[in-house]
Amino acid sequence: MFSFFKRFKSGAPAQDEPENPAPQTVVEPLPSEPVTVPEPEPSEEAAASEGEIIAAPPPEPAAKRSWIGRLKSGLAKTSAGLTGVFVGVKVDESLFEELEDALLMSDAGVEATQYLLKALRQKVKTDRLTEGEQVRLALRDLLVELLKPLERTMVLGREQPLVIMIAGVNGAGKTTSIGKLAKHFQAYGQSVLLAAGDTFRAAAREQLAIWGERNGVTVVSQESGDPAAVVFDAVNAARARKIDIVMADTAGRLPTQLHLMEELKKIKRVLAKTGHNAPHEILLVIDGNTGQNALSQVKAFDDALQLTGLIVTKLDGTAKGGILAAIARQRPVPVYFIGVGEKVEDLQPFSAEEFADAVLGI
Repeated sequence: MFSFFKRFKSGAPAQDEPENPAPQTVVEPLPSEPVTVPEPEPSEEAAASEGEIIAAPPPEPAAKRSWIGRLKSGLAKTSAGLTGVFVGVKVDESLFEELEDALLMSDAGVEATQYLLKALRQKVKTDRLTEGEQVRLALRDLLVELLKPLERTMVLGREQPLVIMIAGVNGAGKTTSIGKLAKHFQAYGQSVLLAAGDTFRAAAREQLAIWGERNGVTVVSQESGDPAAVVFDAVNAARARKIDIVMADTAGRLPTQLHLMEELKKIKRVLAKTGHNAPHEILLVIDGNTGQNALSQVKAFDDALQLTGLIVTKLDGTAKGGILAAIARQRPVPVYFIGVGEKVEDLQPFSAEEFADAVLGI
């Protein structure tokens, strides 16, 4: 029986050394062989170019209905607040006043609320809408239009390895999302390696190791030291093993902790030293329950790291979906995935139309 911890020796060409390298980095091989799910049959639009894979398959009808149901259930609180405004009302100024309150209560924020109300007033006037249901459907179209720029599909296979750096505050569901993404990527036949860049919390490394074992994925970690060195070694290990995707977990931190934000910038710089324009994706995980604080996090992390995408978690009952409208209006970073629960299938690609329908109970 082999040891669970083994020193990794890369046969890859020498790279620039990271700042403060940590020689004790280890690769944690799992006792079982990596598990992969057969790649789905590609559609005509399945790839942006040869060798690239779109990470958003058309789901089976039953699975799609199940997902839509869970999304609507998760956003039921927001939906109830908004849809009640349109029941048995006249289309007059009082309707717009009630709708303004409902949008603000949904965490849409002042700017997005004013934008939607102005556009809705114009649409009501132009299309001569006279019934509450007509106004609700008009608002749905405007919300889809606002959210559509956030809808973007992640393209896999454009680099090997594709290096994804993942940030977020403690409690946002970052490590859990990484585990779910690993399973999602495996559904496309992609091999995955995880880098435990949260070297300060043993619980974070252990949680990542559990997800790695569950998915049959190797985890690169060390007990303490420089997180940048861990991710640097992970990328070189992936390149030597011809792994398709590296996901680098980073320590949870608040954007007000400037010294820790500087550490994130250092990780990004070190990843750049591995070559091939890494990191190729920089994702922020935000908790859908945190309202306008989530928008503040997006702004702070985007300023520091130039985010390429978001993962919005915990849209599962108490969250207010209006926060995505606020993000779309003030800092339109693409939303790759949204999560509505703890199961792997509860993390799905973001669709503006599905989201708008769920928010407005359509």
